[in-house]
Amino acid sequence: MKVITEAALRDELRNNQPEYYCIPEGIILSPAGREYLQQRKIKIVKEPPIQQAQASENKQSTESGVAQPNSDAAAEPWKPKYIDYETGAFYMEKPEHMCQLSGNLLVPKCHPRILFRGKLDSIQTMIILDQAVMADSGTSAKLIEDLNSVLLAMQNIMKCEVLDQELESGLIIGLTNSELHDRSHDPMKFFGIKQMLMPNYTMGTQYAMLNQLRAAIREVEVAATAAFYQNGKCIRKDLIEELNRLSSALHVMMCKWLAGDYR
Repeated sequence: MKVITEAALRDELRNNQPEYYCIPEGIILSPAGREYLQQRKIKIVKEPPIQQAQASENKQSTESGVAQPNSDAAAEPWKPKYIDYETGAFYMEKPEHMCQLSGNLLVPKCHPRILFRGKLDSIQTMIILDQAVMADSGTSAKLIEDLNSVLLAMQNIMKCEVLDQELESGLIIGLTNSELHDRSHDPMKFFGIKQMLMPNYTMGTQYAMLNQLRAAIREVEVAATAAFYQNGKCIRKDLIEELNRLSSALHVMMCKWLAGDYR
């Protein structure tokens, strides 16, 4: 059973002064947390105040014998504007330190899933900038096209995560999952390139860009694992596997560059 502590309340309400604080069913408010809310003159309720008012009106009308208009119709359930994803607390205005996870569910901006989304956003900007620089320098259109394949895969990951959809993986740089695996694990066979060749500046600017993107994808993969590893299980294996494929794709692109396939 979750407990709302004073520390959690201080963080949650740092920039917010609500009139009410709702304790969701099945959640315990710690004694220190209760004292903190009382000191700030925030009323503690077990259900939203609108529901309390409706219940009070229904009770009064029943006791007085006066029927209310549309008394036979089911009352429309009260819906808070925003709900805290972790605690179930509700807000009528969105606190500045929070953002929407999905729908009206709020999480702090430092939440692991928000950090993961930030990494996804950052690497997409890197890919687009690299494409622009390469286009200006007359780099092979095939290399820019392969980077676009990686960009589209990243955008698909973001869409499926935000909308909570299962990711359906397709070709990346024109290769299947098994083809990417084979080429990244045996570059000598496919490209005549030694395995795990350490990068250096003499390999060229475009090669350095590809290497930077490969490392950035690894960072996104780590952020995804932190966001979706819960109770010893990964709840979004589809996203983690796709990021691993993208890392292999960048390694393959680096090998293709060294082999002269992009020249």
